[in-house]
Amino acid sequence: MGAPPEFETVSIEIGGADGAEAGIGWLFFDRPDKRNAMNPTLNREMIAALEWLEAADEVRVVVLTGRGEAWSAGMDLQEYFREVDDAPPHVEIRARRDSADWQWRRLIHFPKPTIAMVNGWCFGGAFTPLVCCDLAIAAEDASFGLSEVNWGIPPGGLVSRALTETISARDAQWYVMTGERFDGRQASAMRLVNEAVPGEDLRARTVEVAGRLAGMNTHVLRAAKVGVKQVRQMSWDTAEDYLYAKLDAATGHDPEHGKQQGLTQFLDDKTFRPGLRAYDRSGSAGDERG
Repeated sequence: MGAPPEFETVSIEIGGADGAEAGIGWLFFDRPDKRNAMNPTLNREMIAALEWLEAADEVRVVVLTGRGEAWSAGMDLQEYFREVDDAPPHVEIRARRDSADWQWRRLIHFPKPTIAMVNGWCFGGAFTPLVCCDLAIAAEDASFGLSEVNWGIPPGGLVSRALTETISARDAQWYVMTGERFDGRQASAMRLVNEAVPGEDLRARTVEVAGRLAGMNTHVLRAAKVGVKQVRQMSWDTAEDYLYAKLDAATGHDPEHGKQQGLTQFLDDKTFRPGLRAYDRSGSAGDERG
């Protein structure tokens, strides 16, 4: 698709065709002087950036992170509570629509795996895209907080909904009501993120996880992650019917014939051990057998 588009408040970098970062698309909050606070321009540009990354064949995994010392400090209070509030109603309506569009609608339904790499401050509205990424890895010293109560407002947007998707009701109430900060270790203990690692190891660990996902069958990964998200709201009977339908759809329309390759390499060739790595996607035997 050529070089990534250039933006004012976000940026895209693509890992090399070879090496550990092959297949990884890096999507940056890129307002380091504002601790990557989200403004209306950033929301619009994130929509365009995600559209480009979705269509880029060379990108198999997207990592969302922040430029500089912050992941994102949440909403830009100056632009939202001064410029938007004083603007005509349609300006605020569009700002809210664009914010919701990328922060949860596009991220939750993004067809490729997404990883939030939390490198620093993560506050307020930034919790929504954090939770809506499929996986999250944080630096141990990253700083998290829901400080809205200190400004005389409750958390905006879908922050409260995002919190209850990941952490316990007690923890959610505590941090929403007290405004206290917590670090990456606590975020991991509460399961807001999958794990926390020393800051100097954050990128390497993220590349390791992203590289593993990039080597897998994207078609099947999408069906697997969608299944996990959908069945949480279903009964056991409905979930059974839904998951079997997703299984049939994923294996029946998989251009890589991943099921056939995996079964052939496991049962016939004895070259694949599930749980240790993905099947060899370069193999062709599964196209003819199994």
